[in-house]
Amino acid sequence: MADSTKTPPKAETSADAPVSARIRARIKKAKRRFHANDNISAFLEAGDLEALQAEVEEKMKGVLESLVIDTTSDHNTRETAKRVAKMYLTEVFHGRYTPVPPVTEFPNASSLNELMIVGPITVRSACSHHFCPIMGRLWIGLMPNEHSNLIGLSKYSRLAEWIMSRPQIQEEAITQMAELLIDKVRPDGLAVVMEADHFCMHWRGVRDNETKMINSVMRGSFLKDHTLRREFLSLLNLKG
Repeated sequence: MADSTKTPPKAETSADAPVSARIRARIKKAKRRFHANDNISAFLEAGDLEALQAEVEEKMKGVLESLVIDTTSDHNTRETAKRVAKMYLTEVFHGRYTPVPPVTEFPNASSLNELMIVGPITVRSACSHHFCPIMGRLWIGLMPNEHSNLIGLSKYSRLAEWIMSRPQIQEEAITQMAELLIDKVRPDGLAVVMEADHFCMHWRGVRDNETKMINSVMRGSFLKDHTLRREFLSLLNLKG
């Protein structure tokens, strides 16, 4: 996961260059990655997000023109470019442009060391291949130890939303989620399972409305202890 908490070095780029070019130059100067599912919030300066939204809006107008859509006389699409730009930057893909949500961590004062399961958490994303929606559910299993941090139940949902609100593929998304939770909670074991509908299957290609994808990531004791893994998986209500 390419999220950054360090202040990136300043990149020398013309002040009249598009804001996307200035942000890209900062990232490249820092020798960091900016893949679709990376968080680049550390490289944004004051006013960048608003300027980026305006830039995306102008380029989206060009896309609509190339699709031969008359946005001047068509009242339905007259403001579409503006709406799409706002949607991408502040809603659908906001996990790329905003820092990780604040999470209060509490010490494991009672030395809890039993299986904890959180879920199902509703998740929404978009496939980075076609930008089609991904809609699904996420379950998290934790085996804490006396040194683990405990976080509030709602924080799991907020962290999942932050990870998923980027162009994603499901396999990488739950790996990012696992790495984030290991860093925040420091458990003995962690398991993440995701079940999702992929609208690139519904809208295009085979147009299959029934197929779902289920995948998992196991770390620590969930990977080593087959009994624990079976207990966790047996408790998930995948049919609910």
